[in-house]
Amino acid sequence: MQKNLLNQIDSPKDLRLLKQKDLPQLAKELREFIINIVATKEGHLGASLGVVELTIALHYVFNTPEDQLVWDVGHQAYGHKILTARKNNFETNRQLGGLSGFPKRDESIFDTFGVGHASTSISAALGMAIASRLKGDLEKQHIAVIGDASIAGGMAFEGLNHAGVTKANLLVILNDNAIGIDPSVGALKLYLTNVKKGTQKQDNIFEALNFDYSGPIDGHDLDAVIAELQRLKTVQGPKFLHIITTKGKGLKQAEKDQVKYHAPGKFNAQTGDIPVKATTIQPPKYQDVFGHTIVELAKENKNIVGITPAMPTGSSLKFMMDSLPDRAFDVGIAEQHAVTLAAGMATQGLIPFCNIYSTFLQRAYDQIIHDVALQNLPVIFCLDRAGLVGEDGATHHGVYDLSYLRCIPNLIIFAPRNEVELRNIMYTAQLGLKQPIAIRYPRGRGVIIDWKQGFTKINIAEAVILQEGENIAVLSIGTMAKNVSEAITNLNVSHYDMRFVKPLDETLLHRICKTHHTIITVEDNSVRGGFGSAILEFMAEHKYTNTIKLLGIPDTFIEHGKVTQLQQSIGLDPESLKVFIENI
Repeated sequence: MQKNLLNQIDSPKDLRLLKQKDLPQLAKELREFIINIVATKEGHLGASLGVVELTIALHYVFNTPEDQLVWDVGHQAYGHKILTARKNNFETNRQLGGLSGFPKRDESIFDTFGVGHASTSISAALGMAIASRLKGDLEKQHIAVIGDASIAGGMAFEGLNHAGVTKANLLVILNDNAIGIDPSVGALKLYLTNVKKGTQKQDNIFEALNFDYSGPIDGHDLDAVIAELQRLKTVQGPKFLHIITTKGKGLKQAEKDQVKYHAPGKFNAQTGDIPVKATTIQPPKYQDVFGHTIVELAKENKNIVGITPAMPTGSSLKFMMDSLPDRAFDVGIAEQHAVTLAAGMATQGLIPFCNIYSTFLQRAYDQIIHDVALQNLPVIFCLDRAGLVGEDGATHHGVYDLSYLRCIPNLIIFAPRNEVELRNIMYTAQLGLKQPIAIRYPRGRGVIIDWKQGFTKINIAEAVILQEGENIAVLSIGTMAKNVSEAITNLNVSHYDMRFVKPLDETLLHRICKTHHTIITVEDNSVRGGFGSAILEFMAEHKYTNTIKLLGIPDTFIEHGKVTQLQQSIGLDPESLKVFIENI
């Protein structure tokens, strides 16, 4: 058998020159390439391993990029990137200045649509297909690959519903692996399981939506996948291909533990084993503080429930699902539903902790306003991954929540500077707030080893004085307090942890404005409309004329890289803050 086929491929045109009988060898090489890179450089593993054969088949059968391919949940697309002229620099994946971990339009002509959030592919590909019909190009193919539980997202059904009444040349491929980051949930998952088993007796839901349905077929059988794709090229109108794959295919450990190997960090490429890290005592991850604290509170308060849209492990709501399974709910990739579900629960006297990543809560903005805040329902939003998240980049940075939440009436907004503050605000919220609250905290570890302390009630709109000095006052929000504290060591300036973006501690702000000539605000949110803007509005309302400087995320999309690198690039690291303050 011919060796090193992958080395001969710089584009899909090269791929199409291969004989079909050689493609299994290419699949083996492509898997090994992905495993070897991710083992040392880190990134998403299982999803891309599961679609190696499908990726090869798609580029072999279709004339990409003229035929347009859209990947749903872009972490499936590593093989796609490698086969589309990015093999030689794929080792820069997710690193500062390197390739994005997700398809990105300005990175390659083969990336027809930027994706990082779920359930968008069908709508995007349908839009492309309708555009082609309007321009008279009836031969162009448009393919949406939707997987990792994204088919259960409401937007996917909106796209299917529309596509079924069009004549668009659209092929939807369901990469059915029964898992997202965590195992899939819900009635649709049960339906697809029955389809796979051949026990589904009801009408096929996709045929009922006017799609030409085929499958399910083995997504790892290259000949079968190629044959079906070639047939579907000749079928007009909306088509639906159901393929069965195994997430992590080709790496034993990744197949066995699909949750851990979704993005395993560094591992041994030969054995698949993840090295055991030295047992040093470290501060906990913020997500784990949330997870353990909600269990602790829920055992004392029977009205507490937990909700997450498909992120039980990432949010650590898994702890509650294990210990109090009847009161913790994974609703699938359905942020809008999660928020309104929480609102409904709140009307009945339950205390819902709705845990959604900051970047994903954007997808439920209307529900926050219309279903929660307008009715003043005491939903407790826990916004994990707030601020810069690192290597996932622009699609995942949680840097807009303060801006998009601050304008909503009735909503309290709080950002803890450490783990103890997170525990205390969770405790305070479940005591009986009469309005909704959003609690935002970052990805990664905190700063306190002895974090599991007794609860203390926090007074709403009360800031904390961390350091008193002269002339200059630095106002920080959330965990940016750590960088500021490091920056002002040995500097005679004041530092206040404001904690609440809404409502502000106006009593303290009046005193600050009267005793300091310069005010600096520091946040890991957009400077447009965020915490600093709130301070500016306060000063304008009360006619203060102090010099004020706003530091935060600039008005541009921040790319991927380590959080420390990104902070340095925009002047939010301790050293940059120190230089800025000293030069005022």
